[in-house]
Amino acid sequence: MKSKIWNHPVVALVCNLLVAYLLFSLCRLVFLMVNWGLYADTMTWGHAVSLFAAGLIFDTTAILYVNALVIVMMLFPLHWKERAGYYKVVRWIYVVFNSVALWANLCDCVYFPYTGKRTTTSVFYEFANEGTGGMAKIMGEQFLANWYLVLLAFLLSWVLWKAFLPKRLAGETRRHTPLWRYYVVQTVVLVAAVPLCVGGMRGGFTAAVRPITISNANQFVDRPAETGIVLNTPFSIFRTLSKKPLVTPDYMSDAEAEALYSPIHMPADSVAFTPKNVVVIILESFSKQHFGYYNQTLRKEGYRGFTPFLDSLIAHHAMTWQYSYANGRKSIEGMPSTLSSLPNYVEPLFLTPASLNRMSGLARELGEQKGYTTAFFHGAQNNSMGFQAFARATGFKRYFGRTEYNEDPHFHGDDDFDGTWAIWDEEFLQFYAQQMSKMQQPFMTAVFTASSHTPFDLPERYKGVFPKGEKEIQEAIAYTDYALRRFFEEASKQPWYKNTLFVLTADHCSTHIDPYYKTSLGYFNVPIIFFAPGDSTLHGYDQERVVEQVDIMPTVLGYLHYDKPYLAFGKDMLHTMPDDTHALHWVPESSGYEFVKGHYALEFDGEQVTAAYRYRTDSLFADNVLQTMPADTLAVMIREMKSVIQQYMKRMNEDRLVIDN
Repeated sequence: MKSKIWNHPVVALVCNLLVAYLLFSLCRLVFLMVNWGLYADTMTWGHAVSLFAAGLIFDTTAILYVNALVIVMMLFPLHWKERAGYYKVVRWIYVVFNSVALWANLCDCVYFPYTGKRTTTSVFYEFANEGTGGMAKIMGEQFLANWYLVLLAFLLSWVLWKAFLPKRLAGETRRHTPLWRYYVVQTVVLVAAVPLCVGGMRGGFTAAVRPITISNANQFVDRPAETGIVLNTPFSIFRTLSKKPLVTPDYMSDAEAEALYSPIHMPADSVAFTPKNVVVIILESFSKQHFGYYNQTLRKEGYRGFTPFLDSLIAHHAMTWQYSYANGRKSIEGMPSTLSSLPNYVEPLFLTPASLNRMSGLARELGEQKGYTTAFFHGAQNNSMGFQAFARATGFKRYFGRTEYNEDPHFHGDDDFDGTWAIWDEEFLQFYAQQMSKMQQPFMTAVFTASSHTPFDLPERYKGVFPKGEKEIQEAIAYTDYALRRFFEEASKQPWYKNTLFVLTADHCSTHIDPYYKTSLGYFNVPIIFFAPGDSTLHGYDQERVVEQVDIMPTVLGYLHYDKPYLAFGKDMLHTMPDDTHALHWVPESSGYEFVKGHYALEFDGEQVTAAYRYRTDSLFADNVLQTMPADTLAVMIREMKSVIQQYMKRMNEDRLVIDN
């Protein structure tokens, strides 16, 4: 009798879904264990249980989507479904579909620390140009590096296979049941299951409940990073399949918005344009936390960091800022911010329809208006990460990638390939310096380094040479810092060196170690460094202004006394008063904005401010002062923030990102 019950289609389906719930929760536990360093400071047993309980809501949606076909096949009221072979097909569908979902969850155990959010559909576009061979190699190396997760993935698939019900045909009980009763019961069950499934997919059963989205996870967490525990990867992918990220809000009239803030920059003085070369170096994952210079008071006394060359450059020769932030969390977000002063709000610009807009940047302004030679350098396979498309869209006339490096007889081609991503930084930066020496001045170039990217491998000759830190990436950071030392040694010998403005920043942050870098604002702490070897006045450590990557373009143009109008969502960091500076970025964990100005950082969900912190004195965001901060200060900040967001979205959707000079 018991075997007959377990083999009944309805009972068997419920058991199969319960197994899926159990394995989703197991993946959540593995996620927490792998990323324990992100949560250890605040996690308690009670809070962990509440997060896991909340996760069941999102698991329900994902499991019902994943198993929709299985549910229909097991409940469809036709008696022939119990013929031999039918449930073998259902079993395969159940195991394959659920395995894909579980494997996606396990993949995010590794990927989450680099993005700060569960994977969405944007990842498929981001790596679309990597090529089958390149992606296969990357995935293969990640499989080896995380072999224990691969073994667990296959184990979970085996559990799905072994646990599947029914074990034998339920038709054996049907033979003793009148056919009319069989059809009635099966039809009633199916009809009852439909609204239950729809309600489960939506996250509620009433018309007042909107389908739950990624942002709903915020109501269950104490800090944004915990949404990674509550959510699951299949849910995040399903909910972004048809997402339209760039929606223009209607916070105020256009005239009012433009009166509060304008991205249009007009020539500010009559000083003649200075045709200096401009070199922008974007460093993969170079968070401030890896520097000794920025952390003398934050970390233990005598902390040296992993960037001795850059520390020395900052201390003696360059201009930098204490409160400097990235505008995104991925490479594809840092590029438009740094080179085109276009921030990342909601979704990466180049993964949206707005990627087809006309847009400007340092290369276009200096190339088309001032006759500069322009070139972009990246040592990976050409068009990797969409960089080549971006370079072309924003005015770079030439692109130097792995292909061009391999064609240069002065270097060793693919013998200098790191085996995963790109040419080693040391060799490629030497190539970069030599190529600029062949260019007609003035030139504007940019290079994107790669060696401080996972798997953080080093050339064989440097194994054991650089200090190892708390995280794997720090040895790679030290190697790239050494590669930069070699680059500047080579550049300093060139005739163009003293007529050049160098700008160094990171594309985004990396693995977070200190509590200061684990806050929503800490996730965006990157260096911004200006160095002009022929100008001793460009030097100092600004501890007042709030700056971000989108400020780089207007600051460079301001430094050169650029005399044409242009569009940029940043400010000239050298000539803007501290009280007029700010930073605004999108926080993926909370699906909201963070606005930093003066002494306060606001958390904004798109409709209302949910928190405020005195970030200069409360670096860990321990005290929410939203209810006690001056009302007039809050009101002014909210209006300015809304003006920036509204104008950005409007210009994106209306293709108004350039000024025709």
